[in-house]
Amino acid sequence: MEKLAEQSSVGKNASPAPAVGPADPLPPAYWDALLRDAGTDAGPPDPLIRTQRLSEITRHLLRVTCSRCNRIVEIQKADAARLYGAQALWKDVGQRLLDNTCKERTGRHEEDGCWASFE
Repeated sequence: MEKLAEQSSVGKNASPAPAVGPADPLPPAYWDALLRDAGTDAGPPDPLIRTQRLSEITRHLLRVTCSRCNRIVEIQKADAARLYGAQALWKDVGQRLLDNTCKERTGRHEEDGCWASFE
């Protein structure tokens, strides 16, 4: 019996690191993998799109979001060009679209309006 107990494989193939339980902190490799994959669904934002004229933008659908109230306004490029002109800058058009329907009016110039984020 003692020979069998010594030759038993129970406990010899166990990993040197203990298993992680629900109350234990997660390993740094987990957080690295999670943060690396966080932005894979969304493409990188085009930083120059806000400085382009409507006629220069290749996208058909334009989106601007408010960083303050999380409101999203979308407009087709053809409609924006028809309403504001093909030579209008997208940052001006997007800000105007947000301001026309803004619900965050305080009466103070510094705090009024939406904070545009162009996508």
